[in-house]
Amino acid sequence: MSLHQRLTSNIKIRITQNANKLKFGITGVSLLIGGGVLASNKKVHADSGLEAASYPWNHTKPWQSFDHASIRRGFLVYRQVCATCHSLDRIAWRNLVDVAFTEEEIKAMAAEVEYKDGPDQEGEMFDRPGKLSDYMPRPYPNENAARFANNGAYPPDLSLVVKAREKHEDYLFALLTGYREPPAGVNLREGLHYNPYFPGGAIAMAQPLSNGQVEYDDGTGNSISQMAKDVSIFLSWASEPEHDQRKKTGIKTVILLTLMIIPTFYYKRLKWAAVKSRIIQFQNLKH
Repeated sequence: MSLHQRLTSNIKIRITQNANKLKFGITGVSLLIGGGVLASNKKVHADSGLEAASYPWNHTKPWQSFDHASIRRGFLVYRQVCATCHSLDRIAWRNLVDVAFTEEEIKAMAAEVEYKDGPDQEGEMFDRPGKLSDYMPRPYPNENAARFANNGAYPPDLSLVVKAREKHEDYLFALLTGYREPPAGVNLREGLHYNPYFPGGAIAMAQPLSNGQVEYDDGTGNSISQMAKDVSIFLSWASEPEHDQRKKTGIKTVILLTLMIIPTFYYKRLKWAAVKSRIIQFQNLKH
């Protein structure tokens, strides 16, 4: 073998070896990056909880309003189940009039609750029956009392809970129906319960709903999923009570603006026709 052939053979061998090293290095980097992404995804899952499925809520469509029968049932679920721990500070009794109940029904329900008022003519505070202008009663007088009654956990106010959570109603429904036995290898502290949809998987609130827990006055079935759906719709309404009126106003505005397109276009052509068709001539006034 000549010197030239030997040199050429050595160069080919080295190129092959370097290419194999480069390929191995790229594969190693890819594995590291892939492992980092998987670890990151696991961390996100642990921090945010299992992503809730998307459900076909009627009121999420631009032309649909809330299911007011479901709002009525959801309020019953909130009042009999959720209100024992969670407040609803931004909703007054009057907000429910002609939405889910008649004025007489709301007045009767409000009168069942006593509110602290005063002072009277003698400077003393007194208890009185609730009225339409009162806001929903709080289950605890302050945060410390709420934490003491719930082993240190603070039940959040539910007025804006749907807006404050990613996936909104989907998350709330998934949370209420997502309680499970902890999988093998998952150990929970005493007083915590496993729910994969809650961030971290461990939630202080026990399963709040059970089949047949709330009796509906319209005869609707009272399974866990039905009650979870109704209270999710009610709390979605509570987060924006103006929802239906806003959509009505929006639809009327779109229709009106659509009807105004033709006269506006005609008026524009009428006013600008003389300007666009005029002829400008310059005359020399010098004699």
